[in-house]
Amino acid sequence: MLATTGYIVQASGIHFPGQLSSDISFESLSTMKPFDAWEAVPAGGKAQILLTIFIAELISESKGDHYTKGGAFPTIVFPPVDFSGVSAETMSLKQNRELNNGRLAMIAIMSF
Repeated sequence: MLATTGYIVQASGIHFPGQLSSDISFESLSTMKPFDAWEAVPAGGKAQILLTIFIAELISESKGDHYTKGGAFPTIVFPPVDFSGVSAETMSLKQNRELNNGRLAMIAIMSF
C-alpha cells in the first residue's frame, strides 16, 4: 500500500522543498515519472536509501523467533493494538477488508 501511495503522491507533483543534491532539486524530480526520478537520484542517495532499508530489515528480522514462525510482530512496523474487545465476527470482517485492500494496492502498483 505504501508503494502505491508513494507513486501517486510523486506523480501528483507533491515534493519536498529544496535540493536533493547540488544539481538536482526535488521540484525537478516531481516533474518526472517515478522511475525516471529514481534514475536521476545520485548513486550515493540510492545507496543511503537502500542501506537504511537494509538496517531496518536487519534489526527487525534478527530479534528472536520470526513473526511468521510464532514470534512477536515487529513493533516498528506493526505498532501494538489491543483487539481484545472486538468480537470474532467483526475481527474477521476487518481482516478480510485489510487483505482485500492489500491485494488492490498490489494490483494498482503493477498497473503503473
